[in-house]
Amino acid sequence: MGRNAVLLGVFAVLGTALLAFTEASTRQRIADNEREALLRTIHVLIPPTSHDNDLFRDTEEVREPLLLGTRDPMTAYRARKDGKPVAVILTPVAPDGYNGSIRLLVAIRYDGTLAGVRVLSQRETPGLGDGIEADRSPWIQQFAGKSLRNPNEVGWGVRRDGGQFDQLTGATITPRAVVKAVHRALKFYADRREQLFEPAHPTAPPPFAKETPHA
Repeated sequence: MGRNAVLLGVFAVLGTALLAFTEASTRQRIADNEREALLRTIHVLIPPTSHDNDLFRDTEEVREPLLLGTRDPMTAYRARKDGKPVAVILTPVAPDGYNGSIRLLVAIRYDGTLAGVRVLSQRETPGLGDGIEADRSPWIQQFAGKSLRNPNEVGWGVRRDGGQFDQLTGATITPRAVVKAVHRALKFYADRREQLFEPAHPTAPPPFAKETPHA
Protein backbone atom coordinates (compact mmCIF):
# COMPACT_ATOMS: atom_id res chain seq x y z
CA MET A 1 0.00 0.00 0.00
CA GLY A 2 2.75 2.41 0.98
CA ARG A 3 4.78 1.57 -2.09
CA ASN A 4 1.77 2.10 -4.35
CA ALA A 5 1.10 5.46 -2.75
CA VAL A 6 4.70 6.52 -3.35
CA LEU A 7 4.52 5.40 -6.99
CA LEU A 8 1.26 7.29 -7.49
CA GLY A 9 2.86 10.38 -5.96
CA VAL A 10 5.87 10.10 -8.26
CA PHE A 11 3.65 9.72 -11.33
CA ALA A 12 1.59 12.72 -10.22
CA VAL A 13 4.70 14.86 -9.84
CA LEU A 14 6.11 13.72 -13.18
CA GLY A 15 2.77 14.31 -14.89
CA THR A 16 2.50 17.81 -13.48
CA ALA A 17 6.06 18.61 -14.52
CA LEU A 18 5.40 17.30 -18.03
CA LEU A 19 2.26 19.39 -18.38
CA ALA A 20 4.10 22.49 -17.15
CA PHE A 21 6.95 21.89 -19.58
CA THR A 22 4.56 21.37 -22.51
CA GLU A 23 2.60 24.53 -21.67
CA ALA A 24 5.77 26.60 -21.37
CA SER A 25 7.24 25.27 -24.62
CA THR A 26 4.06 25.94 -26.63
CA ARG A 27 3.10 29.30 -25.08
CA GLN A 28 5.39 31.34 -27.33
CA ARG A 29 4.36 29.39 -30.41
CA ILE A 30 0.69 30.06 -29.67
CA ALA A 31 1.39 33.76 -29.11
CA ASP A 32 3.33 33.95 -32.39
CA ASN A 33 0.50 32.23 -34.28
CA GLU A 34 -2.07 34.61 -32.78
CA ARG A 35 0.12 37.59 -33.66
CA GLU A 36 0.48 36.41 -37.26
CA ALA A 37 -3.27 35.77 -37.56
CA LEU A 38 -4.09 39.22 -36.24
CA LEU A 39 -1.59 40.84 -38.61
CA ARG A 40 -3.11 38.99 -41.58
CA THR A 41 -6.54 40.26 -40.63
CA ILE A 42 -5.28 43.82 -40.25
CA HIS A 43 -3.52 43.65 -43.62
CA VAL A 44 -6.76 42.66 -45.33
CA LEU A 45 -8.01 46.14 -44.41
CA ILE A 46 -4.74 48.11 -44.19
CA PRO A 47 -2.44 46.66 -46.88
CA PRO A 48 1.23 46.33 -45.89
CA THR A 49 2.18 48.68 -48.76
CA SER A 50 0.17 51.48 -47.13
CA HIS A 51 2.41 51.73 -44.05
CA ASP A 52 6.10 51.33 -43.22
CA ASN A 53 6.04 51.04 -39.43
CA ASP A 54 5.79 48.05 -37.08
CA LEU A 55 2.14 47.95 -36.08
CA PHE A 56 2.86 45.88 -32.98
CA ARG A 57 5.35 48.39 -31.61
CA ASP A 58 3.60 51.60 -32.62
CA THR A 59 0.70 51.25 -30.20
CA GLU A 60 -1.29 53.20 -27.65
CA GLU A 61 -3.19 51.77 -24.69
CA VAL A 62 -6.69 53.23 -24.48
CA ARG A 63 -9.65 52.76 -22.16
CA GLU A 64 -13.20 53.94 -22.76
CA PRO A 65 -15.90 51.52 -21.54
CA LEU A 66 -18.87 53.37 -22.99
CA LEU A 67 -17.52 53.70 -26.52
CA LEU A 68 -15.31 50.63 -26.79
CA GLY A 69 -17.61 48.19 -25.02
CA THR A 70 -15.24 46.93 -22.33
CA ARG A 71 -13.70 48.12 -19.08
CA ASP A 72 -10.43 46.43 -19.97
CA PRO A 73 -7.60 48.48 -21.50
CA MET A 74 -7.37 48.11 -25.26
CA THR A 75 -4.41 48.33 -27.59
CA ALA A 76 -4.77 50.74 -30.52
CA TYR A 77 -2.46 49.86 -33.41
CA ARG A 78 -1.24 52.83 -35.46
CA ALA A 79 -0.27 52.67 -39.12
CA ARG A 80 2.07 55.35 -40.47
CA LYS A 81 4.02 55.95 -43.64
CA ASP A 82 7.05 58.22 -43.73
CA GLY A 83 6.06 59.27 -40.21
CA LYS A 84 2.61 60.46 -41.31
CA PRO A 85 -0.57 58.93 -39.87
CA VAL A 86 -2.40 56.46 -42.09
CA ALA A 87 -4.90 54.59 -39.91
CA VAL A 88 -5.76 53.32 -36.43
CA ILE A 89 -6.87 49.78 -35.77
CA LEU A 90 -9.12 49.25 -32.75
CA THR A 91 -10.57 46.06 -31.29
CA PRO A 92 -13.83 47.18 -29.68
CA VAL A 93 -16.41 44.85 -28.18
CA ALA A 94 -20.10 44.64 -29.02
CA PRO A 95 -21.37 43.53 -25.58
CA ASP A 96 -24.96 42.94 -26.66
CA GLY A 97 -24.70 40.16 -29.21
CA TYR A 98 -27.37 37.46 -29.21
CA ASN A 99 -25.13 34.93 -27.46
CA GLY A 100 -22.70 37.27 -25.75
CA SER A 101 -19.94 39.68 -26.59
CA ILE A 102 -18.60 40.05 -30.12
CA ARG A 103 -15.00 41.19 -30.48
CA LEU A 104 -14.33 43.27 -33.58
CA LEU A 105 -11.43 44.70 -35.50
CA VAL A 106 -12.21 48.21 -36.75
CA ALA A 107 -9.73 49.93 -39.07
CA ILE A 108 -10.22 53.69 -39.38
CA ARG A 109 -8.28 55.83 -41.83
CA TYR A 110 -6.82 59.13 -40.66
CA ASP A 111 -9.63 61.07 -42.37
CA GLY A 112 -12.21 59.20 -40.28
CA THR A 113 -13.50 56.82 -42.94
CA LEU A 114 -13.64 53.10 -42.30
CA ALA A 115 -11.11 50.95 -44.10
CA GLY A 116 -13.24 48.05 -42.96
CA VAL A 117 -14.44 45.86 -40.12
CA ARG A 118 -13.82 42.20 -39.29
CA VAL A 119 -14.93 39.85 -36.52
CA LEU A 120 -12.22 38.52 -34.22
CA SER A 121 -14.39 36.33 -32.02
CA GLN A 122 -18.09 35.59 -31.60
CA ARG A 123 -20.49 32.93 -30.31
CA GLU A 124 -23.54 33.75 -32.40
CA THR A 125 -25.98 31.15 -33.70
CA PRO A 126 -24.50 29.07 -36.55
CA GLY A 127 -26.33 29.66 -39.81
CA LEU A 128 -27.89 32.89 -38.54
CA GLY A 129 -25.87 35.36 -36.50
CA ASP A 130 -22.53 34.01 -37.65
CA GLY A 131 -23.21 35.64 -41.02
CA ILE A 132 -21.25 38.59 -39.64
CA GLU A 133 -18.10 36.57 -40.41
CA ALA A 134 -16.43 37.65 -43.68
CA ASP A 135 -15.97 34.03 -44.78
CA ARG A 136 -19.68 33.28 -44.34
CA SER A 137 -21.34 36.24 -46.02
CA PRO A 138 -20.46 39.67 -47.50
CA TRP A 139 -22.49 41.42 -44.78
CA ILE A 140 -19.47 42.84 -42.90
CA GLN A 141 -18.11 44.48 -46.05
CA GLN A 142 -20.81 47.16 -46.09
CA PHE A 143 -18.89 49.19 -43.48
CA ALA A 144 -15.99 50.03 -45.81
CA GLY A 145 -15.96 53.73 -46.71
CA LYS A 146 -18.51 54.72 -44.07
CA SER A 147 -17.90 57.46 -41.50
CA LEU A 148 -19.71 59.35 -38.75
CA ARG A 149 -21.33 61.57 -41.38
CA ASN A 150 -21.94 58.86 -43.94
CA PRO A 151 -24.54 57.84 -42.99
CA ASN A 152 -25.85 60.36 -40.48
CA GLU A 153 -26.77 59.54 -36.87
CA VAL A 154 -30.17 58.11 -37.83
CA GLY A 155 -28.63 56.03 -40.60
CA TRP A 156 -26.32 54.24 -38.17
CA GLY A 157 -28.71 51.39 -37.49
CA VAL A 158 -30.16 48.34 -39.19
CA ARG A 159 -33.03 48.85 -41.64
CA ARG A 160 -35.60 47.46 -39.20
CA ASP A 161 -34.70 50.37 -36.88
CA GLY A 162 -34.81 52.94 -39.69
CA GLY A 163 -31.09 52.78 -40.42
CA GLN A 164 -29.15 52.09 -43.60
CA PHE A 165 -27.46 48.79 -42.76
CA ASP A 166 -28.82 45.47 -43.92
CA GLN A 167 -29.88 42.80 -41.48
CA LEU A 168 -29.09 39.12 -41.74
CA THR A 169 -31.86 36.78 -42.78
CA GLY A 170 -33.46 35.53 -39.60
CA ALA A 171 -31.19 37.59 -37.35
CA THR A 172 -31.45 41.21 -36.23
CA ILE A 173 -29.91 41.33 -32.76
CA THR A 174 -26.43 40.36 -33.95
CA PRO A 175 -26.07 42.90 -36.78
CA ARG A 176 -27.67 45.57 -34.60
CA ALA A 177 -25.00 45.00 -31.95
CA VAL A 178 -22.18 45.18 -34.52
CA VAL A 179 -23.49 48.36 -36.15
CA LYS A 180 -23.77 50.05 -32.75
CA ALA A 181 -20.25 48.99 -31.76
CA VAL A 182 -18.71 50.26 -35.01
CA HIS A 183 -20.57 53.56 -34.67
CA ARG A 184 -19.30 54.00 -31.12
CA ALA A 185 -15.75 53.19 -32.24
CA LEU A 186 -15.97 55.97 -34.84
CA LYS A 187 -17.12 58.39 -32.15
CA PHE A 188 -14.19 57.37 -29.97
CA TYR A 189 -11.80 57.95 -32.85
CA ALA A 190 -13.28 61.38 -33.64
CA ASP A 191 -12.87 62.42 -30.00
CA ARG A 192 -9.31 61.10 -29.64
CA ARG A 193 -7.75 61.27 -33.12
CA GLU A 194 -4.86 63.60 -32.36
CA GLN A 195 -4.07 61.83 -29.11
CA LEU A 196 -4.12 58.47 -30.85
CA PHE A 197 -1.49 59.65 -33.33
CA GLU A 198 0.92 61.15 -30.82
CA PRO A 199 4.57 60.12 -31.40
CA ALA A 200 5.13 56.45 -30.87
CA HIS A 201 6.75 55.04 -27.75
CA PRO A 202 8.13 51.63 -28.73
CA THR A 203 6.86 48.85 -26.51
CA ALA A 204 7.05 45.10 -26.40
CA PRO A 205 4.46 43.34 -28.53
CA PRO A 206 1.20 43.08 -26.52
CA PRO A 207 -0.38 39.77 -25.58
CA PHE A 208 -3.32 38.57 -27.60
CA ALA A 209 -6.50 36.75 -26.73
CA LYS A 210 -6.68 33.11 -27.67
CA GLU A 211 -9.55 33.48 -30.13
CA THR A 212 -8.42 32.89 -33.70
CA PRO A 213 -9.15 35.95 -35.88
CA HIS A 214 -10.95 35.50 -39.19
CA ALA A 215 -9.89 37.53 -42.21
